[in-house]
Amino acid sequence: MSELVARTGRQQQRYEDGYRLIAGCIPFRYKTVKNDDGGITENIVEVLMINSTGGPGLLFPKGGWENDETAEEAAEREAMEEAGVRGDLVHFLGCYPFKSKTLQDEYSPQGLCRAATYALHVKEELDSWPEKSHRQRSWLTVGEAIGCCRHAWMRDALEKGFSKWYDDGMIHTLPRKGSR
Repeated sequence: MSELVARTGRQQQRYEDGYRLIAGCIPFRYKTVKNDDGGITENIVEVLMINSTGGPGLLFPKGGWENDETAEEAAEREAMEEAGVRGDLVHFLGCYPFKSKTLQDEYSPQGLCRAATYALHVKEELDSWPEKSHRQRSWLTVGEAIGCCRHAWMRDALEKGFSKWYDDGMIHTLPRKGSR
């Protein structure tokens, strides 16, 4: 059961050049939809967003990258803790800098953050997860998600990272689990 407890605190946080290092992901799945007359089907991509606990709008799972884990491990951990999903990281979407109003500390007094962001192909949705009591999941098309992003940097990750990767054929560029 300890696996389903969220990490807390800032003692293990990574910093680099005045930036707090963050890891996150854009969870996605393929969904088969039928046209209106029940005939031809097509596969669409949906992304998973979660509600913000700090105001309106939706977010992708993200959080502090800690000293005892890789960025990939941190992104997977945050997906499980915040959104209750597990899957395979399949592509690095980029690093997105942003300024946090709430994450200012002695190592990053200006609240500067840099988020390493990945595409996570969701394989499992958990019935119970650490932040279930204050998070709701929403599956959206990419177009819908762009309009719901609470933060500009997440919108950039979706538009410039995920959408470009989608347009390029969604080729898996990270090693599959077990081959790392």
